[in-house]
Amino acid sequence: MDEVKVVVAHSERATLRVGDVFLKVDADQARRDVEVEALALAPVPTPEVLWHKPPVLAIAALPGAALARLGEPSASSPAAWAAAGAALRALHDGPLPRWTGRAGRGVDEWRAALADECAWLVTNDVLPADLVTRNLQVAEAALRPWTPAFTHGDLQVAHVFVDRDEITGIIDWSEAGQGDALYDLATLALGHEEHLGDLVDGYGRDVDLDVIQAWWSLRSLLAIRWLIEHGFDPFAPGCEVDVLRARM
Repeated sequence: MDEVKVVVAHSERATLRVGDVFLKVDADQARRDVEVEALALAPVPTPEVLWHKPPVLAIAALPGAALARLGEPSASSPAAWAAAGAALRALHDGPLPRWTGRAGRGVDEWRAALADECAWLVTNDVLPADLVTRNLQVAEAALRPWTPAFTHGDLQVAHVFVDRDEITGIIDWSEAGQGDALYDLATLALGHEEHLGDLVDGYGRDVDLDVIQAWWSLRSLLAIRWLIEHGFDPFAPGCEVDVLRARM
């Protein structure tokens, strides 16, 4: 029997690897349904869905390795990052899904979430007030009108797989839906600012870099409490807190 490896596990969901099969266990039916439909619709390489028996989704492993890991230098070439940008452009130019995803929240919803999280960060002495205030100022640039695109919604570097500078697939589509294309670009480049130019070159479209930086600040501010409460370390080198410090 193949060894069972826990890829990630927390109170919301867990992913296990058994040989060449990934088993995703998620108690949120709506999130599972979004993932299955997004995998079928996305105009980019995705893993094969082997079966779906709620609350478990089984998908085939992808060839290659993750584009990078947050907090670690990327071993992928500039060509691989450019290929990721081209794949992202194909996704954003694809037909819109019928639902709104994480990247499609309204301005008022983002502002309310920021107010709650920033108050928690300062009140609990997690981050200094000046760091939070500065990044709130930077984040404002993200809160502007945008044209809806087919977005992944959680496009971390670990969710993009590459082999010999070619994208073999993109995983974890549970946050997909209509949203702001620059949210995806910013998420993919988070913590890997040195590869943003390669990513944008592959994307092949003018990108407002101020908005990218704004999404870095916004996403990091919103993520820190969740990461701490679920056993992750946003203070690790190159991770969310360092991203916020770089905006000072």
